[in-house]
Amino acid sequence: MHTPSGTSLPIGPAAFAPVLPSRYGREPEPAPGAGVRVTSDTLPGLESVSPADENSVWLHDALLGPHSADIVRYLSLARSTGGPVLDLGSGAGRLAVPFARHGFAVEAVDRDASALERLDGWARRIGPQVAGLVVTHRTDLTELRLAGSYRLALLAGAMVTAVPPARRPELLREVASHLQTGGALALDYTAHQLPGLVAEPQRTWAFQVPRFDGIDEWVVARQVFDLPSMSERITYYAARTGKLSTERVVLTTDKWIVDPERLAAELHSAGLHIEGRRRHRIDERTESVLLVCRTDD
Repeated sequence: MHTPSGTSLPIGPAAFAPVLPSRYGREPEPAPGAGVRVTSDTLPGLESVSPADENSVWLHDALLGPHSADIVRYLSLARSTGGPVLDLGSGAGRLAVPFARHGFAVEAVDRDASALERLDGWARRIGPQVAGLVVTHRTDLTELRLAGSYRLALLAGAMVTAVPPARRPELLREVASHLQTGGALALDYTAHQLPGLVAEPQRTWAFQVPRFDGIDEWVVARQVFDLPSMSERITYYAARTGKLSTERVVLTTDKWIVDPERLAAELHSAGLHIEGRRRHRIDERTESVLLVCRTDD
């Protein structure tokens, strides 16, 4: 699972063409049989995708930038715990760099070398004070072996859904064993009502990507759930229209559906207790859940 891919296509799938609006701002019309949702402040899914190319960075950052109110919550938590901070699945540094700017020492872990390069470049552009607080480490979360100790560990952007359920207990034990006394693990994930997935195993929505370079970009996303394997696949069909041409790009991410009771049991087994839980409703069948867990010491 969690195998991102990006493919440039000359045209988009015919089933999605009617969903894309005109460049004059008309609201998208759904394709036959598709339920389109234009989301407001939570766009789950692309946190597990690495940009396919430089043009795709816009789409990636649009979902993980303006729609990332979690940055404020995680910074507030860091002020109560102190550093060092461990950012697992850091990507290009949407959390790691702001944390360093606020004076926290951060170890950023990701399996994508290009994302870590962008993180390092961003930190260096801000200045040596910030760059000196960030250390990057390239590895897959399923193979994580830590050497340091931390006051706060983060599995933000629903990164826990990118870890196979069979490997998740080992990851949680590894993280918990490297938290200092009183340290915290904070993670978030998208929680689905299973009866709702049975009734609606496929969902489709559309949204506009905020850009300021003269490109008009709209995205149609299709989410397909597979209950026997407790997995989901999200495919993003992006159409970028400039003055002279239109480009269509497809990005895909595979994730695991989280069973909240199973996750709670795994956290307890790792020596962590859930101290706080925050829920944010996405739609009538889905919510985003933020957990703050403390060591049992």
